[in-house]
Amino acid sequence: MENKTTYQKWKHRLHEIIYEADTPAGKFFDVVLLIAIFVSVLAVMLESVSSIDAKYHKELNILEWVITILFSLEYIARIISIKRPKKYIFSFFGIIDLLSTIPKYLSLIIGGTHALVALRALRLLRVFRILKLVRYMGASRMLTRALIVSRAKIFVFLFFVLILCTILGTIMYLIEGNPSGFNSIPRSIYWAIVTLTTVGYGDIHPITPLGQFIASIIMILGYGIIAIPTGLVGAEYIKQTSKDKQHTNTQACTSCNAINHHNRAQYCYECGNVLNEYDAS
Repeated sequence: MENKTTYQKWKHRLHEIIYEADTPAGKFFDVVLLIAIFVSVLAVMLESVSSIDAKYHKELNILEWVITILFSLEYIARIISIKRPKKYIFSFFGIIDLLSTIPKYLSLIIGGTHALVALRALRLLRVFRILKLVRYMGASRMLTRALIVSRAKIFVFLFFVLILCTILGTIMYLIEGNPSGFNSIPRSIYWAIVTLTTVGYGDIHPITPLGQFIASIIMILGYGIIAIPTGLVGAEYIKQTSKDKQHTNTQACTSCNAINHHNRAQYCYECGNVLNEYDAS
């Protein structure tokens, strides 16, 4: 019984270090992990430069193995420190953590010159490690909620833009025609999208005065349209920020891994699990 209690305390302590940042140990763990993520992504970028890879291939390979082992230990620790491992394994961050760990191991299984293309693709998966940074950005949760709440408005806006581009593309097809490169309605719609978003590749452009006049209107209209989704998301973000002005900390539930609990919360708002049940000991 005593061994079981000791194990539970150890498991709780491990969870506190990995999932929370209110303690010195938790902050140190987060800092080390952040540095490892930055170093890993930098190594992938340097490895893609032929001259650097040819000179430092061995060093980069050793560094990648060290980081891979570190992330593997982190992944295992996150699984064993939570009461419901599936909650983490099939979560967004759980999948990202797995994707950022397995490429190096898969490179040992897939061998031979015929698999070089596949190996290169697997190695690029390591860039997914940069998504692990989202976990440490508190404001990202509010931004995500703002995007979810405003998704219907954004969808209606994008649908309206698609209709507008279809109409404008069709008009330009009728006005310009083949001499200007507007040889089909889909190609004209492509031009309208590129012009409305103020990208302007220049591969197709109107040559008639009327076509140029309409193009000018579309360009000016583009600046106003781009600001609309920013305003929609920004308004929702402000609402989410005002809701989150309550006192919260970084403690995560040891059962369901829910976050954003009140400082004085005793139970998880998601599953009812007792929070910090071993803190007093």
